[in-house]
Amino acid sequence: MKLQIRVDENGIISDVKFKTFGCGSAIASSSYMTERVKGLSLEDAEKIKNTEIAKELCLPPVKLHCSMLAEDAIRSAIRDYRTKRSNLSNPKQSGFIDVAQSAATGETVATAHPPSS
Repeated sequence: MKLQIRVDENGIISDVKFKTFGCGSAIASSSYMTERVKGLSLEDAEKIKNTEIAKELCLPPVKLHCSMLAEDAIRSAIRDYRTKRSNLSNPKQSGFIDVAQSAATGETVATAHPPSS
């Protein structure tokens, strides 16, 4: 599961994308997470729990790990976004950072993009 977020200058998640290889429950959990966090502040997005995802999707107990992966992915993406943003020479500069987090390996990749002219 890879989750990418784009955060605007106000700290609002303006775009979210995912790539998930796995069962339907994993794909559904990723898709639900993208729809759920778009338009939220980073603080509000961090508060989403896997239980909300599981309840909304009516996941059976054997598929709860899929909702946990989605929760872990958004939290890791936000954490990495904040880390990368604080390391910029001008953290208030406009532009955006794409963050991709692999739930399988735990690897997180962030790419900073300057403002478009």
